[in-house]
Amino acid sequence: MFRIAVCDDEECFCETVKKYVGNFLIKKEIPFEIDTFGSGKDLIKLGRDIVKYSIVFLDVNMEEIDGITTAQKIRDYSSDIYIVFVTAYIDYSLEGYKVNAERYLLKNNINLEDSIYECMDSVFEKLNHYVLKRKFIFNECEKNIPLERIVYIESKLHKLEFHVLEVHMKTYSMYETLNALEKELLEFGFLRIHQSYLVNLEHVKKVTAYHATLNNGQILPIPKTRYRDVKNAFIAYIGEL
Repeated sequence: MFRIAVCDDEECFCETVKKYVGNFLIKKEIPFEIDTFGSGKDLIKLGRDIVKYSIVFLDVNMEEIDGITTAQKIRDYSSDIYIVFVTAYIDYSLEGYKVNAERYLLKNNINLEDSIYECMDSVFEKLNHYVLKRKFIFNECEKNIPLERIVYIESKLHKLEFHVLEVHMKTYSMYETLNALEKELLEFGFLRIHQSYLVNLEHVKKVTAYHATLNNGQILPIPKTRYRDVKNAFIAYIGEL
């Protein structure tokens, strides 16, 4: 899951950036979450949790805590987050250099959408991000699916149900055994947490009290006999990110 923050005290512009970035990621078929913040203060309240974002789009001119100060606070927690300044003025190059900003985007640029696409392409090139797809022959259709979009696979009534993150969550079914899929998908971050569930660890938020909580809030059970192994596998996966 690719996570992005957009921070701007102009709600309308915040939504515009969110829309353009979202369109880019949809075209790339990359699952994503975009959170918006109305002030730098709200963003830095996250504290260490801010490291969950790969990119932060920051308005430079915000009241109370401006974008440069917000960026400095972000750097206290991570040097890896890509910071993109969005501003009406282009006279902050030195300050941007100090916080290792990826680039500046001008708000009044009529080609803002193209500029955002170019910026995202640049970031993805540096991240060397690619989408691994696999063809599945479902009962409903034949479909190429990015593996990172599969949230989990459930064995149910002699068939498998694939829960896939698209624009909305969709379910596809096929006749196959979970044992076979487990062997195929193990190297791609999928974990058998239950006899009936094969879960993509990318979409697991936490593992506690014999349950796995997914990023969408859904909770899946983990039997006591598997809990220790699942917990350790999840901790190891988080450590590799």
